[in-house]
Amino acid sequence: MRSPLARSLAAIAAAALALPALAACGADDTDAKGGGDSLVIYSGRSEKLVKPILDELEKAVGTKVEVRYGESAELAAQMLEEGGKTKADVFFSQDAGALGALSKEGLLAKLPQTVLDEVDPAYRGHAGDWVGVSGRSRVIAYNPDKTAEAPDSVRDVVKPEWKGKVGYAPTNASFQTFVTGMRVLDGDDATRAWLKGLKENGKPYDNNLRVLDGVEAGEVSLGLVNHYYWYERAAEKGAENLKSKLHFLPGGDPGALLNVAGAGIVKDSGQDAAARRAVGFLLSEKAQTYFADHTKEYPLIKGVSPSEGVPPLDTLQAPEIDLGRLDTLQETLAMLQDAGLV
Repeated sequence: MRSPLARSLAAIAAAALALPALAACGADDTDAKGGGDSLVIYSGRSEKLVKPILDELEKAVGTKVEVRYGESAELAAQMLEEGGKTKADVFFSQDAGALGALSKEGLLAKLPQTVLDEVDPAYRGHAGDWVGVSGRSRVIAYNPDKTAEAPDSVRDVVKPEWKGKVGYAPTNASFQTFVTGMRVLDGDDATRAWLKGLKENGKPYDNNLRVLDGVEAGEVSLGLVNHYYWYERAAEKGAENLKSKLHFLPGGDPGALLNVAGAGIVKDSGQDAAARRAVGFLLSEKAQTYFADHTKEYPLIKGVSPSEGVPPLDTLQAPEIDLGRLDTLQETLAMLQDAGLV
């Protein structure tokens, strides 16, 4: 069975080949969109994570909502393949890169300025066709029993002193997006060299939760994860009962990338009004509070604070990067394969 990474790579490659032909047909098809009474959301966020708030969205929008769940990269590739015949009205992505890929191909509609103005320009598409809904910061989790402190740059984890001491999840979408961000910030050559160093120094895990388990158990000294995994576990077990601590990297380091989950409306959707209400609801105080309290992510609108204990958003020293440029996932996946990480 192929890994999710291999499936995503194949799907994106196939979509890239199929797009010119698909773009030439279907745009005038009256059945191109759902066209029925349901608002169709393609969700790259897991059902377990977002179903409660999407149930509330259905009530708020006043329209029957049909949600199709999957990996963000695979859903974006599917939409590229479907072209003008996609049934999706709204794409709710786990990361900005997949939204950027759809924006680049002109599949998303421009959002109302009132919606865009709800969040900082850094957390929305430069073409005005997608908007961030919640944020997550890349961090280093570390075990104080193994190391007194974590390095101040993710670039340093490939140094000899960290050999065999770094946990990471190479098939995880957030790790892949972080690598894409490093490519944008440091260039492909430097990123390729860093990946080879990580393969030498690192211990791969299946996902971020397993990385955090490894840090907690002392299997590794450091783990490259998103911030909310630690805070979710702290809420469950009590921060005082965790062995690991978090280090938010300073100085705009690539390891401090702040990525967003976001939403966009499919161009020429048959449910334009309902789709706009849906995106607006995701930026409502109710939804933003849900992401802060239940998923421990960063709310992106003013007036809603992150969960207790999570550092304020304006204290983070994330790198300045156009999140829409995180759309070159295919190249990142190929680089990960070439480096032998997957």
